[in-house]
Amino acid sequence: MNEINSDEMLIHQCRLGDQAALDTIMNKYKPLVIKKARSMFLIGGETEDLIQEGMIGLFKAVRDFELDKSVSFYTFSKLCIERQIYSAVTTAGRMKHSPLNGYISLSQTDDFERDEHLRHLGDIFLNPEEAFLDRERMDMIREELSKKLSPLESNVFKWFMEGYSYAQIAKVLGKKEKSIDNALHRIKSKLQGILQDMDA
Repeated sequence: MNEINSDEMLIHQCRLGDQAALDTIMNKYKPLVIKKARSMFLIGGETEDLIQEGMIGLFKAVRDFELDKSVSFYTFSKLCIERQIYSAVTTAGRMKHSPLNGYISLSQTDDFERDEHLRHLGDIFLNPEEAFLDRERMDMIREELSKKLSPLESNVFKWFMEGYSYAQIAKVLGKKEKSIDNALHRIKSKLQGILQDMDA
């Protein structure tokens, strides 16, 4: 049985009220939710909040996915997860400036994913010119952040963005969990400083 048919069968069972099938598909795609949530720093917010929003998006994907469409559940769920997180961020951080003052995506996505990300933002509140400028701004922020991170912070950031827990990162790097926690706080502080300097 291939991946697509496996997902479709699980979703079909969910529609019939099979709780075990729902648990299976939610657990299967939770790593995707975590990765998407951790690719963003919500200024003044918590990654756990974004994970919860992402799980809501995943549930909506299970609920709304059309089994007779050619698009895969993976692609559909990814879109639903991203939109749910973006919606939560924009609701929490409606400020004077563009959404990058509310959050910044720091994942190293390919051009297609990045363009898709900007297109979804554009659907909400950006015109094409602003979208182009924000794409450039994201690149500048990632570049500035990479210059400011120490070797330890760079490694912690890399593993954190991949969805690893504090304990897992500490084990991989041979550090104490407190050291990992401190490094992430420094990373977030540096990011906030970069954003403030760019808006000055």
